[in-house]
Amino acid sequence: MILIAVIIIVLAAVSRVVFYQQEFYFSPVIAMALFSGAVIKDKKLAFIMPIVSMFLADVLFELSGIAQGFWGWGQLTGYIILGLITVVGFYLKKISVINVAGFSIASSLIFFFLSNSSYFLLENNIYNTYPKSFSGYIACLEAGIPFLKTGLVADLVYSAVFFGGYVLLGRTTANKAVA
Repeated sequence: MILIAVIIIVLAAVSRVVFYQQEFYFSPVIAMALFSGAVIKDKKLAFIMPIVSMFLADVLFELSGIAQGFWGWGQLTGYIILGLITVVGFYLKKISVINVAGFSIASSLIFFFLSNSSYFLLENNIYNTYPKSFSGYIACLEAGIPFLKTGLVADLVYSAVFFGGYVLLGRTTANKAVA
C-alpha cells in the first residue's frame, strides 16, 4: 500500500508540473485529496498524500524555474484547503459515479471560494490587485472563474481516474481471489 501511495504522490506531483504551462492547467491534487479522504483507511496517510504531492510539485517548480514554487501565505492556505478537502472525502461513503462527481464538483467549488477569498484577504493587502471592498472581492472571484472552469474539468477527470482505477483494481483483485 505504501509503494502505491508513493507512486501516486510522485505521479501527481510530476503531472502538476508537466501540465502547468499548458493552456488548460490540469492538477490532480484536489482529486487526490478527495480520493485519499474517501479511500485511505489510515487517516494520517490520507492527509499526507495530497500535501506531500503538492509540496513535491512546489519543490520541482522552484528547482526547474518553470514557476515560483514557494510564494506566500496564500500558498499555505492552499495546503490547509487540501486538508479540508481530505476531510470532505471522509464523508464520501459510497463510491458511485454520481457521488464522486458531486463530491468532486463540491471540492472544486470549496477550493475556488476559499483560495480566492484567501488571496483577497491575505495577498491583496500586499499587491493591491483589487479594491478593498465587496466589489473588489467580487472582482477577485470573477478573475478566478477561468481557473475554476479548468479546475472543475481537471478534478472530474482525475477523480474518474483515481476512483475508477480503484474500483477496477478492486474488481480485478476480487476476480483473482474467486478464481
